[in-house]
Order: sequence, then C-alpha cells, then structure tokens
Amino acid sequence: MVDPLAEVVSLLHPTARFSKQVVGAGPWKARRSDAGQPFYCAVLEGVCQLALDGNAAVELRAGDFALVPAAFDVAMSSLDAPPDGTAETPVAVGPGLHRIGRQEGPTDLRILAGHCSFGSPDATLLVSLLPRLIHVRGAQRLATFVQLLGEELREDRPAREVVLTRLLELLLIEALRSSDGTASAAGLVRGLADERLAVAIRAMHERPTRPWTVAELARTAAMSRSAFFTRFSRAVGLQPMAYLLAWRMALAKDLLRQQNMGIADVAQRVGYGSASSFSVAFSRHVGQAPTRYARAQAADASARHADVLAPVP
Repeated sequence: MVDPLAEVVSLLHPTARFSKQVVGAGPWKARRSDAGQPFYCAVLEGVCQLALDGNAAVELRAGDFALVPAAFDVAMSSLDAPPDGTAETPVAVGPGLHRIGRQEGPTDLRILAGHCSFGSPDATLLVSLLPRLIHVRGAQRLATFVQLLGEELREDRPAREVVLTRLLELLLIEALRSSDGTASAAGLVRGLADERLAVAIRAMHERPTRPWTVAELARTAAMSRSAFFTRFSRAVGLQPMAYLLAWRMALAKDLLRQQNMGIADVAQRVGYGSASSFSVAFSRHVGQAPTRYARAQAADASARHADVLAPVP
C-alpha cells in the first residue's frame, strides 16, 4: 500500500544544513527570520516557549519536539522573559555549543535546534500540505532520531550525506505521524486522519494514472459527491481535483529531473493519454513546457556538479 505521507516527505528531498546545542540560564529571548526554511527544536532539559509570526507561544518541555516546515518569524524565550525584552544572540562557548541568557553559573535549559533545506522545486506546494507547527510530546523514537542526527552532523563519516538525508526523512515522518495535537490544521495530515478521506487520498497516490472524477473518489470514500467534496476541501485545503493535479505535477517534475525518460513516458506515468495533453497541463501549472523544465533542471544539476568538483582555492 502506498503511503502518501512518506511519498510527500521523499519528494521534498530534505538535506541537513546544521544543528547546534544551546544551553540557557535565567530570563532570555531570541528571535530569527528564516525566509521559509524548515526549523526544528528538541528540548533535552528544562522548559522554554516558542512563538511563530507573533502568534501565541507554545510551551516546550523536556522531551518535546517542534518542527516548523516553513519558518519565517520564530521567537523563543524562557518562561520568565519580560514581554518587551530585547532579543539576544546565543554566544558560542564550544564546538557546536552555544549559551543564551545568563552567561555564568549553572544552566536550566538544554535544546538541540537546527535547520534543513527542501530541495524539491515543489517544496512550497508540498509544505502547504503539512501542518504549520508540528509539536510532539514524549515520543522516545523521535528523541532517538534527533540524537542520531546531531551526532551525524558533528562527525565527518563516510556516506554522511546519505545518512543525513535518510535520518531527516525518518525524523519528518515520525514527527508528522506522532503529532496528535497538530492534526487540526488543514493539510495532508488532517486528511489522512479522516478514515474516509484517507481511502480516497491513498487511491490517488496508488493510481495517479486513473482518470479520477470527484464522483468516483466519493464512491471510493463511501460518501456522497457533495459531502466528499466539502469534507475533502476543508480538511486538505485543496479541492479533490486540484490536489490530484498538484500531485501529478509533483510526480512529473520528479521524473523530469531524473533525465532518463521521454515526455511521452512521463505523461503516461502521471495519467495523461498523450504527450501533448500533458504538455498543455504542465505548462499551465508550472509556467513552462516540460522539455524546457527538464533542460533547466539538467543545467542546474551540471552546475552543482561542477561546483562540487571545482578545486578549492
């Protein structure tokens, strides 16, 4: 059985950027703007609070994990930080270790915070299907993955990038399926939490080539057409056919980036009867023809490869 959540995470192409351990003492406040980059934080000891885009703060305790798939304005602070206090920058006190708040004496907080990147050109679409804030409390498996990720980031071991990518995928999937408190936000997680909608979503992912209609998807979910349309749109945040189109285009982009199949083959793999009908749909959705998109992706891949092979000055 196809797992839509795992497919979305895999297509995001997550890559690790960095993580750091931060210890704190006394009142403190920190703020950063990340231009939509994914941010995660695991509280190892103590308690703090996190607020997104000026909204109400969420309390994070020891054992908690928070993931923001697209962070813009992130504020973190101690519980006793004054509301009008000035944001400060953690001070480096050792390799991968920073301190915030009072710089002397014992600490009362230890967190592991980090950033990753999503390499998919469809990252904005895919992230829009995920909750805005994923907050998990007391999940031991998640804590293990975070610890392994931190260790791998600090070490220069063989196959490091492959291991980091797999660990990030596991971390994202585990966080999403453990996030009981975040399923209220519209998106894929909320859709999969609805037993009837989950049947229809899995059907679209298992058979994207099928000429689905709203009526047929409604029958798959054992619902009336109107009830299914309304419930799906509210839960997922997209109408059923819009979700199917977005998923087909995400698959098509991934296939075109692989550069090992023709346009007609890609069209067939994503549910179009001809290369021309696929080209029209792709051009309308993406803003450029599939052949042009494939060439641009190949050029980008060559440039990245050349950067990697370039001698260090």
